[in-house]
Amino acid sequence: MNSLDVRSGGRYIDCTVGEGGHSVEMCKAADPAPRVLGLDVDEEALATARKRLGGDATLVLGSYRELKRLAEGNGFIPADGVLLDLGLSSLQLESGNRGFSFLRPGPLDMRFDRSQELTAHHVVNEYGEEDLADLIYTLGEERKSRRIARAITRSRPIEDTVELAEVVRRSMGRQPRRKTHPATRTFQAIRMETNGEMAAIEEGILGAIEVLGPGGRLAVISYHSLEDRLVKRLLARESSSCVCPPEAASCRCGHTPSVRLVNRRVMKPSRAEVETNPRSRSAKLRVAERIPGADKAA
Repeated sequence: MNSLDVRSGGRYIDCTVGEGGHSVEMCKAADPAPRVLGLDVDEEALATARKRLGGDATLVLGSYRELKRLAEGNGFIPADGVLLDLGLSSLQLESGNRGFSFLRPGPLDMRFDRSQELTAHHVVNEYGEEDLADLIYTLGEERKSRRIARAITRSRPIEDTVELAEVVRRSMGRQPRRKTHPATRTFQAIRMETNGEMAAIEEGILGAIEVLGPGGRLAVISYHSLEDRLVKRLLARESSSCVCPPEAASCRCGHTPSVRLVNRRVMKPSRAEVETNPRSRSAKLRVAERIPGADKAA
């Protein structure tokens, strides 16, 4: 809330409203309360948020990939602040029928938006071995991706989360020093592929910069290194006066910075916060502010 600089009468957009936690805090951060627009592609999450927020916020079923259209249609341009809280919500992780967790049996679904056609079941059972290995390596940053992909393709059809997790575990052999479950990175990669998360993050950040008014703040919370590197790169590019390749003799891009970085160093949760909320341990917060008079994001 401090990073967003929430003030009375402002317009704030919670792009991943989830169960409504951040939106509740936005509404409480100033008196009288600011206007809040909450977006989510998950109907179950929105239903929970509606119970929690009542009429204190405008809640809309939609993706932050369409941020400009949704903000404009609901009277939230220019916005004073935009929040992107990436990845899974606790509600989704704990829901066995959504297939996000390998700790409980569930279908290979993993869709944030349950109206879309692509599911994790299709990725696991229909992708070629090489494509599967590439996405597990790229999106999961899993070094044993080829071994895992080979095991998955040889075990098809795979019908549920527990079965997939066991196939991955067996393929990796004994790993006594590993702190996380062997299937963690594979599940992450399949979920991100199913939902097109990396492309969505880029579109969401650029859309957020475009809807912000002068001095408006963008806050992005990421939970693993792949997301954070993308956020860092995008904000660095949009805050730079030159985006020419390093080998260029002189600047010819004509790029105009649209934001300034509020925190040069990434913000992380305190030890006390991690103790009370263990799921925050990997969270990283980056904040940028819209430069008055800057052209819209490239």
